[in-house]
Amino acid sequence: MNPLAPRPPEGSSDEGLLEGIVVVDFTRVLAGPYCTKLLADLGATVIKLERPGEGDEVRYSGHQLDPAHPDRSAYFARINAGKQSIAIDFANTAAREVVFDLIRRADVVVENF
Repeated sequence: MNPLAPRPPEGSSDEGLLEGIVVVDFTRVLAGPYCTKLLADLGATVIKLERPGEGDEVRYSGHQLDPAHPDRSAYFARINAGKQSIAIDFANTAAREVVFDLIRRADVVVENF
């Protein structure tokens, strides 16, 4: 759980509802990232997998939080807040083994290719 993320009020019905659930996130752009954002907001550990050197294309669209870094759009930051992220080259055999290991340990896998 992200210690900097806002916490629900004490005793609320969604406090840590998905605590301990691991989600592997293969999503990009809008629908998938929004889905996994909701899971993260409910306490799931969400691990977003992105392409090395590119990442999710919305990193580059819209208002940039820091003009010196064109891959940090406000939209990307908001829709992916609370998630962990890893860059994986799916063409690399060793990297694919890491992905398969993540999937084996996950409770949920989400994609929207």
